[in-house]
Amino acid sequence: MCGIAGVYGEQSPDQVNRMLTKLAHRGPDGQGLKNLPKGTLGHTRLAILDVDGGHQPMEAGESWITFNGEIYNYRQLAAKHLQGVSLKTTSDTEVILHLYKKFGPTCVELLDGMFAFAILDGNELFIARDPLGIKSLYCGRHNGALYFASEIKALAEATDHIREFPAGHWYHSRQGWQAYYQIAPAHLEIETQASAAEAIREVLGGAVQKRLLADVPVGISLSGGLDSSIVALLANQGDEPLHSFAVGMPGSPDLAAAAQMASELNTIHHQRIYSNADMLRVLPEVLYHLESFDPALVRSAIPNYFLAEMAAEHVKVILTGEGADEIYAGYDYLRDYQNPDLLQQEMVDITAALHNTNLQRADRIAMAHGLEARVPFLDVESVALGLGLPAEWKVHEDKQAKFLLRQAFEDDLPNEIVNRRKQKFSQGAGSSEALVNLFEQHISDEVFEAERGHLLHEWNYALPNKEALYYLRLLREEFKEEWIFPSMGSSRSL
Repeated sequence: MCGIAGVYGEQSPDQVNRMLTKLAHRGPDGQGLKNLPKGTLGHTRLAILDVDGGHQPMEAGESWITFNGEIYNYRQLAAKHLQGVSLKTTSDTEVILHLYKKFGPTCVELLDGMFAFAILDGNELFIARDPLGIKSLYCGRHNGALYFASEIKALAEATDHIREFPAGHWYHSRQGWQAYYQIAPAHLEIETQASAAEAIREVLGGAVQKRLLADVPVGISLSGGLDSSIVALLANQGDEPLHSFAVGMPGSPDLAAAAQMASELNTIHHQRIYSNADMLRVLPEVLYHLESFDPALVRSAIPNYFLAEMAAEHVKVILTGEGADEIYAGYDYLRDYQNPDLLQQEMVDITAALHNTNLQRADRIAMAHGLEARVPFLDVESVALGLGLPAEWKVHEDKQAKFLLRQAFEDDLPNEIVNRRKQKFSQGAGSSEALVNLFEQHISDEVFEAERGHLLHEWNYALPNKEALYYLRLLREEFKEEWIFPSMGSSRSL
């Protein structure tokens, strides 16, 4: 995982250099810049694959690439499609570049992974982002040139006209924009819940195993909840124990559950306990990296921040449980849906919205510490399976949320973990209630109503509470409103 920035147009490379300084946290292992006749590509590197040889921007003939992400099937693609090509590295980056030279823009349909990349091929530019938007990317124009960068703060060095590059799309300077992926449930021949459980185990097992691909240490974000425990179980299959990481406030349920699960799996377990004072101390930094003031995201971003800070001392990659709640109906509010068709549509919608909600949090907060976060539940095959199972199997008044997942792994996990009630990360870690109670005294009702009116008028944004306004005020110290609002997501589950 890395940071990318660039411009398509005859602009000074100094602008891209300034953009890269804002992305240094994403790439502590190196920085590269390539100035070409039709543009400039920049890269900050977190070395995961081919540590010695995978430096970027990377070239093949007249084509150059800057790439952020991981392609899990790059070796298989090289063996199948690039037999006559002499590869100079063992990195996935070079494989993408040669696939583009062979297949053009449709090469993205071959890639299994998370990615945001740009290719300057002579006079033409090609940019693509992964199907679900796991890797971040923004673009904007200024003085006739097209700029792009991994984060808003970097792009703001070049333009105020900042928009999110849409997930599951590519752009070609000659061919324009194209959507190549749409979230769609798989057409399954699964007639029983027992068969569904078997399919879930198989698909998730494969998704986790492919995400262990790395030339550096890999660890697990382990909250002790169902989702992260499943990922930990499936990842911890090798001879060497994996590192696991948990955080929480004193007495938080996550710490106890994570310790139990770590003991069960015999992982090398690390934990960190934080206080209200710690949360307030890191809050400005969290908001700076998160680039959002959505309250639900911020509450979870704070424990994520402490976890990433701790994990980065031991590993360069962590696996997380993001996405399970969306495709297996884990959120409490989803239990209110009585109509299976409406429930199904809601699950599709919130999965499609992850790119600027939970996936934005996962990417930004991990990368704030030079750490790569991988999300097995959001493997495209896992998404197709999860959303392809009947919606009516997922919500019952007399069964716990995500009971299909519980059923799939009930023989492999401790009963306490299988039956643990769903809690958002901020709740389990103990930060949710503590944060909410801090802000009422700081903002008067009159100020809140004035700000609410301003945001409705300027951005059609309904400010939900004083907590959100407190975060927005801190964010304004580093960001203009026009940088944030056009691409900011809003969590439906509070």
